[in-house]
Amino acid sequence: MLAHPELVRLAEHYSRAAVTDLVRRELASVRQAAAAGEALPSPDRIAERVARAASERWAAGPRRVINATGVIIHTNLGRAPLSHEALDAVREAAQGYSNLEYDLEAGERGHRYQHVAGLLCQLTGAEAALMVNNNASAVMLTLAATSVGKEVVISRGEAVEIGGGFRIPDVLRQSGAKLVEVGTTNRTYDRDYQAATTPKTAAFLKVHASNFRVTGFTHSASLEELAPIARQANVLLLHDLGSGSLISTEKYGLAHEPTPQESVAAGADLTCFSTDKLLGGPQGGIVVGKKDLVDRLARHPLARALRMDKLDIAALSTTLLHYLRNEAVEKVPIWRMIAMPMAELDARARRWQAALGEGATVIPGESTIGGGSLPGETLPTRLVALTAAGIPGGAQELLRRLRSQPTPVIARVVDDKVALDPRTVSPDEELPLLQQVQQALRQ
Repeated sequence: MLAHPELVRLAEHYSRAAVTDLVRRELASVRQAAAAGEALPSPDRIAERVARAASERWAAGPRRVINATGVIIHTNLGRAPLSHEALDAVREAAQGYSNLEYDLEAGERGHRYQHVAGLLCQLTGAEAALMVNNNASAVMLTLAATSVGKEVVISRGEAVEIGGGFRIPDVLRQSGAKLVEVGTTNRTYDRDYQAATTPKTAAFLKVHASNFRVTGFTHSASLEELAPIARQANVLLLHDLGSGSLISTEKYGLAHEPTPQESVAAGADLTCFSTDKLLGGPQGGIVVGKKDLVDRLARHPLARALRMDKLDIAALSTTLLHYLRNEAVEKVPIWRMIAMPMAELDARARRWQAALGEGATVIPGESTIGGGSLPGETLPTRLVALTAAGIPGGAQELLRRLRSQPTPVIARVVDDKVALDPRTVSPDEELPLLQQVQQALRQ
């Protein structure tokens, strides 16, 4: 088989050892099928299957897909897309050398966070800021640097689990801190924290429930209530904010999402939040707060292990500048999607309907925020619904065809029809989207 012309060409393109391994795997599969009574494929067919396996296994990834689901911060699809300016900044930082840790004015070593820390302080009102590779790391570092061997008081209703099985109690244990739960699942008061405070208490930890909602007979102690108690007891007030929205969400018809600037103003000593959710930047975690505490975190050994790389710093600094310039709603993709007016959604949906023909209809629908942010909150939208009549396998088969296109299209099913939401499709993706959908319908 290795002498087959197709595989000779493949071995010239990739390593011979890697191609040999693929051939052996394919021949083992052929033997197993033959033992079960299936007909033997020709050598040409085997070579074709090996070549296809090579293209699938050794393609650069992750691949770009078109998100037509209407889920704005789609964790499985890479969360927040970056602005054009942020992409340019990443390219600029990646294609050559940069002043990542070099002070151009002094001509000596600088600090990698100098490019972002000042912007974060300006936007949040904090004294200092530190960046790591995600919010889970930010929480871990905060606890490890401030509370190792001591007690951290947390509401029982906030000892939560986020995506991927990541649990706050597990983080506390890994950081070397001891968890002290107070209150009940649905109601916790400031007096519960006060009663649990001992000489071993290092901090109160307030966790924002960003990916679920408890309704009904509930109460949660606020930062404003906890701040004076923490000061009187000489313990820290730590806040895991989660999503990290710098913009008021109410103006877009959504529930209030606490902001980092509100957390700082309310008296939190350290506040942790994500950069790739409602902030709309690259994956990362931020800690803002009192300078002496942030400096302590920066000196901790974990800070080096968890630090943000140059490409994320470039993307984050550019994203933060959008907020400082009051242009985030126009420039940051997730905010452009959230703020998209119904007239634009309707016009785009009808344009798609006209291009896709008879089997397409425009129906009302709902877009969701996603990414563990604003649970249960939706935005009204317009969907293009595609009938799967005449396609064996119906809507699920059409979804599969869309996923198998050269540029995969990810959609959802509504009332047994495949639904495309224009809210999460950027204008420059419209033509490729329509081409992939038309191809899938003709397939």
